[in-house]
Amino acid sequence: MPLELHGIKAAEVHEKIQRLIDGMVNIKDTTGEFLIKLEDGRVIDAKGWNDWEWTHGIGLNGIWAYYELTGDAKYLKIIEDWFAARFAAGGTTKNINTMAVFLSLANVYEATGNRTYLPWLDSWAEWAYHDLERTKFGGMQHITYIEENDQQLWDDTLMMTVLPLAKIGKLLGREHYIKEAKKQFLIHIKYLFDTKSGLFFHGWDFNDGGHNFARALWGRGNAWLTMAIPEFLDILDLPSDDPIASHLLDTLNAQCQSLKDLQLESGLWRTLLDHPVEEGSYPESSATAGFAFGMLKAQRKKYVGKEYSEVALKAVRAILDNVDAQGELQNTSFGTPMGKHSLQFYKDIPITSMPYGQAMAIMALVEFARVYI
Repeated sequence: MPLELHGIKAAEVHEKIQRLIDGMVNIKDTTGEFLIKLEDGRVIDAKGWNDWEWTHGIGLNGIWAYYELTGDAKYLKIIEDWFAARFAAGGTTKNINTMAVFLSLANVYEATGNRTYLPWLDSWAEWAYHDLERTKFGGMQHITYIEENDQQLWDDTLMMTVLPLAKIGKLLGREHYIKEAKKQFLIHIKYLFDTKSGLFFHGWDFNDGGHNFARALWGRGNAWLTMAIPEFLDILDLPSDDPIASHLLDTLNAQCQSLKDLQLESGLWRTLLDHPVEEGSYPESSATAGFAFGMLKAQRKKYVGKEYSEVALKAVRAILDNVDAQGELQNTSFGTPMGKHSLQFYKDIPITSMPYGQAMAIMALVEFARVYI
């Protein structure tokens, strides 16, 4: 096993991953600035570890990735303790974002066979398949705690709801879930992919004649696609000559080719990918981590060639540089709803450590750590 590759020591990668995990499970919202206050009186802590939102779903994915790599039981315990506490509290409202945690739970169930997880997987997947609101032509409507987002498609949906549905379908032998997941990928690509740039718009609205809102080529939104496509192909183990696999891989390659030209010298990408830093589109770490993970995993699984190796390696170095002494991933933008009318909206999103930023960095570094094996 090599101790150093590409000038990066294996020990440093593991140390940074462990620091990120520790930072994630100890994040606090000390000001209350990032709390989500609901009309029914509930307050959702999207930043702290002990609540239930998409931020925690992505966070769990990061810890699972490191557990899968190392087999260290303490990381599995963090995941199972999180679910035990949330289930004991009675669960939460079903929506696109809260579904995100079930990709990790499906992985844990597959590994442990703990049948107490099965009713939760069954109930939430049934809801996503049967009861989640659909847009025109059957796309999953991006319902959140706060908004119904009537007739809206968001690129986040594929990561938060469609991947868990596909994994549960594969795990429980429910082919109709898998077919629905494939359909959702095709619908979202149809309405969100920008054929001119090779990138993805944040959202689509079927209202008012149909439009892509502010036509934002938002960094983290694009990263969800870079991550979700290789994850989806891996979950379903689709052969490369499968028509849907071929379409997804063509889409991923088009995106990665564009990303290659938009990467900053620092290794980061901007929060609006096509807007210069001088105009307020700041370098953003979570998107960078998502791009690195997706490119590295796609290369490892032979979904793409080695043409993005240097791009991904440059991004990995940037991620390592942005992990501070407290285990926080610096330059992570806060959760970002739809910028409906203005690109300035994205430039004004505050920067703060968040569980998903930590986790996306963990996933990228875990994927990179496989080069040492």
